[in-house]
Amino acid sequence: MQAWSPVAVPATSQQFTALQVFDSVSQELVPLDCDREVTMYVCGITPYDATHMGHAATYVAFDTLQRIWRACGATVNYTQNVTDVDDPLIERALATGRKWQDIAEEQTDLFRSDMEALRVIPPANYIGAVESIDLVVERINQLAQAQSVYDLDGDLYYDISHARLLGQIAHLSRDEMIAVFSQRGGDPTREGKRDPLDALLWRHERPNDPSWETELGAGRPGWHIECAAIALKYLGNTIDVQGGGSDLKFPHHEMSAAHAETATGEQPFAKAFMHTGMVALGGEKMSKSLGNLVFVSKLTASGIDPMAIRLTILNNHYRSEWEWFDSSLDTAIARLDRWRSALNQSSGAPDITAEIGAAITNDLDTPRAIGLIDEWVHATLNGDTSTHGSPQSMAVTIDALLGIA
Repeated sequence: MQAWSPVAVPATSQQFTALQVFDSVSQELVPLDCDREVTMYVCGITPYDATHMGHAATYVAFDTLQRIWRACGATVNYTQNVTDVDDPLIERALATGRKWQDIAEEQTDLFRSDMEALRVIPPANYIGAVESIDLVVERINQLAQAQSVYDLDGDLYYDISHARLLGQIAHLSRDEMIAVFSQRGGDPTREGKRDPLDALLWRHERPNDPSWETELGAGRPGWHIECAAIALKYLGNTIDVQGGGSDLKFPHHEMSAAHAETATGEQPFAKAFMHTGMVALGGEKMSKSLGNLVFVSKLTASGIDPMAIRLTILNNHYRSEWEWFDSSLDTAIARLDRWRSALNQSSGAPDITAEIGAAITNDLDTPRAIGLIDEWVHATLNGDTSTHGSPQSMAVTIDALLGIA
């Protein structure tokens, strides 16, 4: 599957040497290597509706990680999936009388245009579930060899007793996991399962349901095995960062990691599991089920500068839970105008590139970086240019690290 257009990222005048992020498993800051090719997998969209601000916040956060990783000297091998066949998409198709393939293609195209507008660096590998059926079958066969698969009326399930990380990413009790599982695509009450938390690997064909003929029989993949299969194929057995929204900790990331680790003989799936906070509107988490959404495409179509949208997102720490207010966007628009005025000066306040980099290398502290830039802008616009700092150098830093043009 084709990703979106490349983004030109300028090289900073200073290379940073250390980077640390918060790991959901250890719940501590952990270092990331910078002196080699590093690997990152971020879970992509299920394309049955447009990109809302919760999605955008996640992809802008991991774009920031990729930018600072590059500035630290790493080469980033980034892979993202598209769950272009799944229950929500099929339900939308049945409800609207449209083909699920048409909805998936339309919404994936819209997602691409949103990512281009926000200047998100595209993944090296952008892979759809539909084009990964053979990969999924291969991994399910490996799980079967590890005796962690069983058949239930033609559907194949993963035996959760083989999962090393169960409960360790989301830090939920068993009762909490069962409750959440039913809310997030699981089927804990299905009769015949060995354990309520066992995850579906392969869904046997049903009427009005897409299916593929394979050696497993006709059917389609489960959600979690899709990401495990794609990550293992394109990034190797152990990746540096598994990323996504905090609502993916359980079941999706715990199950995907379990599938991958069992398939590879218990090799650790990821060195760090990173998660973004949820974005709310009207006091409730943005969600398609509630319909309380702010769409990137609608904002840009109304004439809003995409850089103001990106700046609004970055003014919140990626791990924080935050709420979208129109007034926050107004603040970002005014801030962007001030920044551009200062960057158009012939000289500026003393260079603070190192301080900006230090903030972002410390668990992507973009609010701190924005505050530092505000101080520089204020000083520059108020004539503190005695040291003849370079607005051009600041513009490069802001572009390279924050993605703000």
